[in-house]
Amino acid sequence: MNKSELIDAIAQESGLSKVDAKKALDATLNAIAGEVKGGGKVVLVGFGTFSVSERSARKGINPRTKQTIEIPAKKTTKFKPGADLASL
Repeated sequence: MNKSELIDAIAQESGLSKVDAKKALDATLNAIAGEVKGGGKVVLVGFGTFSVSERSARKGINPRTKQTIEIPAKKTTKFKPGADLASL
């Protein structure tokens, strides 16, 4: 399912127009992204949790040259499915 199909499903399920469903979806995604970018956590009970995870620096191997390289530390977004999704 892509974004436009999701908008159609939201509009049909909620009785909203497609324009209003798109606004609601965009607002929801922006709120989740804003909270996670700020280092916070978004918990949707039964669905899942969006959070930030820190990956430490590590050594890797360049597959082309077989040389050891240093992979820098970085922050990544993590999603942990809730009980309703995990039991599928």
